[in-house]
Amino acid sequence: MKKIFLIGIKDVRLAMRDRTALLMMLLAPFILTLGLGFVTGRFSGTSSSGISNIHVIIVNQDAGQVGSALVDLLHSPDLQELVLVRDMSDEVAARQLVDTGQNAGVIIIPPGFTDSIISSPTTSAKTEIPQIELYTDPTRPTSVGVIKTILDQFLSQVETGRIGAEVTITQLITNGLVQVQDAAAIGQEIGVQQATAAGQTNAITIKDVTSNGKTIQFDVLGYMAPGMALMFLMFTASYGGRVLLAERNQGTLPRLLVSPTTSAQVLGGKIFGTFLTGAAQVFILILASTLFFGLQWGDPLGILVLVLAAVFAAVGWGMLITAVAKTPGQVNWIGTAIMLLFGLLGGSFLNLEGMPGWFELVSKITPNAWGLDGFTTLAMGGNLSNVMSPVLGLLAMGIILFIASLLLFNRKGIIQR
Repeated sequence: MKKIFLIGIKDVRLAMRDRTALLMMLLAPFILTLGLGFVTGRFSGTSSSGISNIHVIIVNQDAGQVGSALVDLLHSPDLQELVLVRDMSDEVAARQLVDTGQNAGVIIIPPGFTDSIISSPTTSAKTEIPQIELYTDPTRPTSVGVIKTILDQFLSQVETGRIGAEVTITQLITNGLVQVQDAAAIGQEIGVQQATAAGQTNAITIKDVTSNGKTIQFDVLGYMAPGMALMFLMFTASYGGRVLLAERNQGTLPRLLVSPTTSAQVLGGKIFGTFLTGAAQVFILILASTLFFGLQWGDPLGILVLVLAAVFAAVGWGMLITAVAKTPGQVNWIGTAIMLLFGLLGGSFLNLEGMPGWFELVSKITPNAWGLDGFTTLAMGGNLSNVMSPVLGLLAMGIILFIASLLLFNRKGIIQR
């Protein structure tokens, strides 16, 4: 056991002296995380998500309560840091401001929109229901998505109120509590109240709390930083394999095997060294992002166990690549390809929640997907018990990969006296 430990420590020291390896293991993911933080506005101090000050125009051609309720919602204090609303009456001029890129979109509320939702005793039947139009700039999909979410939430609340009013009136008539001739006026009053309530409700504010009542705010950097750390962890895992094959080709490994050291101890030491290097890489990135970015990773015990499990799985992939490759150069390009592929499949570049079911299933072959699942859970207030599924998945992955690697090592005679 002592020899395994000493061999592992020696490999860690060698890795820390390799400037190229240090650039890829520490500096590259740190710079990418920093760059993504600036791109998303994480360091602007205006919003936890980095999205703020979305310029939108509203053209209200409706004289009813529903149109006014939507205008009031967009002007509400709850949304003042998210959207900058400008009221206009000229629809053509508003569209031109969007076309020239000065605004993300324009919301056009047509005449008679309220009457199409809230009927009154004097409202005549209409053959066509007017609809709100959202005219947007296609080059600003994120801002447009936020505006559309606000509209969808508002209209959903209005529709819920309308249906509720219809059900209420029907029950009142059935039970003889109101007269049929009074139903329209009562339904209109209920509809007005529902529209007003919808306008007073913040459509996108969500308060997340943990079981102990602690408020949690999701930080977009809390998703990006683990994604970058896990992606570059695959580089570290393959780096250990390159060193192993390089020492074999240079004759260092055979000389080590001549000493009173078994092949199992040598291989164990190499794996242990790669494991220590990978763990050091991730923990350094966690510490740096905490100190410089103020990033909250979550439950320390959960982070510790999850990181060790993720490194274990990544090293398993690194050993399998080493067992398959014939030269250090092959380990290099195979490892780089796997790093980028796993980064894409595992969610380091995109959110897997919006992907098809088959894509999410395929992503489970990567330690990135399991690790990101765990890190996101911890960032949202979870603890070790909440991330046991990702931890067990990573451990199972590592065990399977190590068994396959050892079988290939023995078959190819990579480690033998």
